[in-house]
Amino acid sequence: MTELQALLMGLLQGLTEYLPVSSSGHLTIASALFGIEGEENLTFTIAVHVATVLSTLVILWREIAWLLRGLVDTKAPLLSPERKYILAIVISMIPIGIVGVFFKDYVEAIFGSGLLIVGFSLIITAALLTMSYYARPRQKEEISLWQAFVIGLAQSIAVLPGLSRSGSTIATGLLLGVKKEKMAQFSFLMVIPPILGEALLSILEAAKDGAEAAVGSISMSALLIGFVAAFVSGCLACKWMVSIVKKGKLVYFGVYCAIVGSIILLSSIL
Repeated sequence: MTELQALLMGLLQGLTEYLPVSSSGHLTIASALFGIEGEENLTFTIAVHVATVLSTLVILWREIAWLLRGLVDTKAPLLSPERKYILAIVISMIPIGIVGVFFKDYVEAIFGSGLLIVGFSLIITAALLTMSYYARPRQKEEISLWQAFVIGLAQSIAVLPGLSRSGSTIATGLLLGVKKEKMAQFSFLMVIPPILGEALLSILEAAKDGAEAAVGSISMSALLIGFVAAFVSGCLACKWMVSIVKKGKLVYFGVYCAIVGSIILLSSIL
């Protein structure tokens, strides 16, 4: 991977991580166009995902500070709003944790399986976004623990390239009756622990196998450029996406996913 390719893919990751169009799907498409395969692609994907997590910390630092203050407040009730919110995030992590522990090898294999699955997954993303736009469930003030688990299930399925994580979780939450502004914030916060956990596992593997084996053939300069590009574009996209969700304009991204998914399916089959 060249530095220019890393720059373009980093910008692509940062923008598409928050927009409901699947960052992993677009990275898979870009990797196919650039001829990037195997460990090189997976290592870069993990690095730029960590960069977008850092952009979440920057944009949502007030919300994160509110949660941390509530967590350590000794005078607050045992299940204060802040602690209940954190508990909901923990519960949402259970499905993706199971996938990460027991199905990690299968997920890594999927990333090298070609574009056909990306096309199918983008079509599914389009369907979810469209359903959430037209559905009118009864609105709820808070995210319940069972809703958090169901949203976590959506996140675990969204490990498939082409199935948007933010699109799947936000659409699922909206279908369950969670308010738009609350769902956007929860979707961006719930992804922080799983991605940081995946990064930690990768670092431990690097320490065991050696850094060269962990990063494959990708250069450190390309990794750094992609990381910075993903962070900067992620900050911009995160703020934009919160505004988009509040306005309820997700259906337009559904149309985009349907078009791109159809093109990929046709090009893969024909």
